[in-house]
Amino acid sequence: MRILFDQGTPRGLAHYLGEHKVEFCRDLGWSELANGQLLQAAEDAGFDAGFDALITTDKNLPHQQNMSGKRLAVLILSNAQWPVLERNAHLVQSALTRITSGAIVVAQIPV
Repeated sequence: MRILFDQGTPRGLAHYLGEHKVEFCRDLGWSELANGQLLQAAEDAGFDAGFDALITTDKNLPHQQNMSGKRLAVLILSNAQWPVLERNAHLVQSALTRITSGAIVVAQIPV
């Protein structure tokens, strides 16, 4: 799976997603893109298929974006504090195995 990390997603999480190809908005020059533009860029980006999933901390995204017809899936982290997220990286891995195209899923990370 090809995964894009949004700005607020801790980079260290990529280490726990080793079986996936992870890229970062900042590295692609997409730091300033608004959510709609970012989703479209991720769908269109590179290779033949673009990204499969976006991992973000933006809890407002489901209220701002219509994902119908999108191939990209969005995984929202409920808690992005690195020490907590690191201990619960398995919850992110699990959510990624269940996510489907066009879905917006919240990974419930305990406090």
